[in-house]
Amino acid sequence: MIPLPLARIAEITSGTLSGMADPRAVVRGPVVIDSRAVEPGSLFVAFAGARVDGHDFAAQAVRAGAVAVLATRPVDAPAVIVEDAAAALAVLASAQVAALPRTTVIGVTGSAGKTTTKDLLARLTARMGPTVAPVGSFNNELGHPLTVLRADQDTRFMVLELAARNIGHIKELTRIAPPRIGVVLNVGTAHLGVFGGKEAIAKAKGELVEALSGEGVAVLNADDPLVREMASRTEARVTFYGRGEDAAIRADDVTMDERGRASFTLRTPSGDAPVTLQLYGGHSVDNALAAAAAAYELGLPVATIADELSQATPASRWRMEVSERADGVTVINDAYNANPDSMRAAFETFAVLGQGRRRFAVIAALRELGEEATALNRELGVLAGGAGLTGLVVAGPDAEPVLEGAHEAARAAQAPPGGPPGETATRIVHVPDAAAAAAELGGWLRPGDAVLIKGPRAMGLERTAELVLGGAPQ
Repeated sequence: MIPLPLARIAEITSGTLSGMADPRAVVRGPVVIDSRAVEPGSLFVAFAGARVDGHDFAAQAVRAGAVAVLATRPVDAPAVIVEDAAAALAVLASAQVAALPRTTVIGVTGSAGKTTTKDLLARLTARMGPTVAPVGSFNNELGHPLTVLRADQDTRFMVLELAARNIGHIKELTRIAPPRIGVVLNVGTAHLGVFGGKEAIAKAKGELVEALSGEGVAVLNADDPLVREMASRTEARVTFYGRGEDAAIRADDVTMDERGRASFTLRTPSGDAPVTLQLYGGHSVDNALAAAAAAYELGLPVATIADELSQATPASRWRMEVSERADGVTVINDAYNANPDSMRAAFETFAVLGQGRRRFAVIAALRELGEEATALNRELGVLAGGAGLTGLVVAGPDAEPVLEGAHEAARAAQAPPGGPPGETATRIVHVPDAAAAAAELGGWLRPGDAVLIKGPRAMGLERTAELVLGGAPQ
């Protein structure tokens, strides 16, 4: 971050110094909310959570090198006392952005693919100058300002991921770091129950393009009608990307290899270039196009864009993360999160990647789907039960609709290849949690099998992947 004395931090946040804090002591960063992440020169922000109160770790944070604590009550350490720690964090981040006029802020939002697109775009902008981007999915009211505060006078680009849990959330995030370029990927069914419908989701996602000035650029997915309509909601110049002829940045001649990785011709108004992705799944083409369109608007040459996209590997954990055990079992860990759209994409990729092999999947009931939860989870079961799997494990609570759909589809499907003699449908089992899912798979897997693991964040199915990968014969 830009170095700031405590007196200036107190002024920006409307706070008061406490605990014999030296007003001249300088915070050089990073700003952290986990006392274990403190480094010399840090500012530790104390939050009172449901299970842990950061204020209890104030003294420990200062002993570890923190200059002071941003707190909502006096602590046994030098501190800046504020009324609301989250609001103070946002104000501090906003002040930092205002002090960086040479830094271009790029915002990325959408129902699916935000993190992958952000990672690709950050790789592209890094070719043009120092870039700050969130680690993983630091995309909410805390992660967003914490990412912004990592920037300094050398930072040329900030590539930020913006999530919305309700109307107005993205608008608030754009106030912290006003974007010059806004990228909207899609409007899907993630958090459908929270918003109440796809139109409301589109309204929330569109807050990103509404925040752009007339000098900015809105990068919109031409293949998604609800995203395309956002062109009327911004004063900024609009550029479209997609698969159709009317998209300025598009993919032609898309092919998939035997591992489910796409190759295509990247077409732009100033030339074309071949791209061969190392990322898995056809949906990765759309994420790559979005990143390419934003980088093109920034002036990066088409050949450079194509080269960087072709070299990119997954940068964030548990997103189509493909690993192989010593016995040849392939594990696809896509457990970071799930919604109906990403589930379909994952099974499409798995059908290619696991072709000719016994395939197994671990899934869990989707959440935050509101009144449509039963119907959409039943559709998930139909999708999985009809996918030609040898075995399906459904983990966790609220699994009845998934199981019902899976059994119905499995009864109608042909027996999967490689199954036991007399088997007429996918083997379907319900287990209570991630560990039980791994234990169940342990009795099924044989050398050369393939496993897909995907579910909502709350289920923690990455633990299943860890256990299965650790279960290879020695």
